[in-house]
Amino acid sequence: MQDTLFAQTGNGIKKIEVNATTNLGKIEPTMWGVFFEDINLGADGGIYAELVKNRSFEFYKPLMGWTVLQQPSREGSVLVLNRQEAQTSNPRYLSVKLDHTKKGNLSIINEGFRGMGIKSGLQYNFSVLYKQVANPIQLHIELVNSKNEIIGQALLETMNTHGEWKKLNTSFTATETEAKAKLKIWFEGDGEINMDMISLFPQDTWKQRPGGMRADMIQLLADLKPGFIRFPGGCIVEGYDLAQRYQWKKTIGPLEERQLIINRWNTEIAHRPTLDYFQTFGLGFYEYFQLAEDIGAAPLPILNCGMACQFNSSELVPIDQLDPYVQDALDLIEFANGDTSSNYGRVRANLGHPTSFNLTMMGVGNENWGPQYLERVKIFEKAIKSKYPNFKLVYSSGTDPGGERFETLNTALRSMKADIIDEHYYRKPDWFLNNATRYDHYPRNGSKVFAGEYAAQSEFTVSPNNKNNWLTAISEAAFMTGLERNAAVVNMASYAPLFAHAEGWQWTPDLIWVDNLRSYGTPDYFVQKMYSNNKGNKVIAITLEGNTLIGQDSLYASASMDTVANELIIKIVNASSKIQNTSFSLTGVSKVSPLVNTLVMQHSLLDMNSFEKPENVAPKASSFKIKGKSFNYELGSYSFHVIRIRLIQ
Repeated sequence: MQDTLFAQTGNGIKKIEVNATTNLGKIEPTMWGVFFEDINLGADGGIYAELVKNRSFEFYKPLMGWTVLQQPSREGSVLVLNRQEAQTSNPRYLSVKLDHTKKGNLSIINEGFRGMGIKSGLQYNFSVLYKQVANPIQLHIELVNSKNEIIGQALLETMNTHGEWKKLNTSFTATETEAKAKLKIWFEGDGEINMDMISLFPQDTWKQRPGGMRADMIQLLADLKPGFIRFPGGCIVEGYDLAQRYQWKKTIGPLEERQLIINRWNTEIAHRPTLDYFQTFGLGFYEYFQLAEDIGAAPLPILNCGMACQFNSSELVPIDQLDPYVQDALDLIEFANGDTSSNYGRVRANLGHPTSFNLTMMGVGNENWGPQYLERVKIFEKAIKSKYPNFKLVYSSGTDPGGERFETLNTALRSMKADIIDEHYYRKPDWFLNNATRYDHYPRNGSKVFAGEYAAQSEFTVSPNNKNNWLTAISEAAFMTGLERNAAVVNMASYAPLFAHAEGWQWTPDLIWVDNLRSYGTPDYFVQKMYSNNKGNKVIAITLEGNTLIGQDSLYASASMDTVANELIIKIVNASSKIQNTSFSLTGVSKVSPLVNTLVMQHSLLDMNSFEKPENVAPKASSFKIKGKSFNYELGSYSFHVIRIRLIQ
């Protein structure tokens, strides 16, 4: 990347003033959050820690992910049976017929999600639902490495269940770390056994919850200290068509009763088809609410508004058939907040959470547009506000941050006095630099903005060559000064997408990258973390020689007060290739601590992080001493700084 991408500046001292007496708006607790969508193997194969792929044989190819080995081969020994109408949520199961089978003659092997990440010394929990009317059968459970060597094993013996489904469990400890392990089940005995929901979980899940989430990935979220978490998407809310839309009521309750559907990212991206991508809903709405509570984030669910993806099928439910969609929204509020005497409050309590999840907001539709969307929005608003007048609703402004589609929606929604309007921007780095002033002239009163999806694209949107480098991250850092400076308008913001599996991604760039054993935050992640961990609660003025500092000489800045910690927080970006010398003066304060704490990111524009160097591009903490209420400060080339100064009463 040439230095001329950003403006070059001289070496004169820039005089910057921070005025603590000003109040340019409240910074909401929800200001910096995260947006989760099941893309890039984000859920199954990602934060949902299940290691078995296609555990209930419901993929469109019922044995996808499984291999049957039999010596000698016998036709009909392993079959997939279908209960169809008898159990529509989970119709298929595996039938294995044994004829005095010895260990080694018949086995089934599961490949996991691009292999199974296994850790030496860690305990793993295996379970299976089974049914049989025969003599005991032995199941030899083995983890094997890439060389087909056993690295963990257990033995289970079944019994006659008299035609009823029973659950069988065991645990064992792995003896070796392996990124590409497989699960092998040997059969020994005589008779027939039916099997379903074959499962393997590591014991080191987040908060060690059985059947829970992958701890290292959730810890990266918790470290962001997000103000909210938006879920479950994203485009999967809409579905390719309405039959494949996300329906929250089908994602709660016993796992074996949660109806799997295809993930709409399965074939969506032509250059990255992922034919084994499904949603099992082991991670469902109850788990999403629980996750939000765990990491201290406000939940922001997004519900389908009766419109499938307009890029795909453009399918709509007729207005006179919209009531079930509206009722789903009302029922979700009751599920999250209702007392245990209410229908869905009782459901929540029975799942293990008798107290409210304190849901205060909800999105109606995802990235929808057009008059059909506005027609549906009004129906949802009338129904929800009549019952919950203080409940906040988030509405889509479409797919782009400008143009006729955006202007039509933005104008109409503001005339409706919409609570929050969701704006999306996937653009090149120079767009983010040029739009740091985007919200400077938005009305201070009226509808608020949710910067719901943004990420700088190093090449172009949906390019497989997009990179998470310092160029994209520093341009986002500059743009975010404009979001924070306009917190009176922008109440929420979140980067997207959140997670990507190194061998299962469809979309780049992404905030956090993972493989089967490791995870790391990108440079963009650390920028988000610097903002969310240094938020403040009141915007104050920061000026360069009397003018608001918004891009002059490639400098971008925002300032805030943390009135709880009694600290002044400055964020400043030098987006030029030159060192810039500055002089800060603090006004409206009586006395400040002589010790100033800083976090600084300064790197070459193409620098990136990796599994081998996860913090190659990361902030460095330091401090320096000052006298009085002014100080000189050097801004290195291509650098982002957070400066914290404690006020003394």
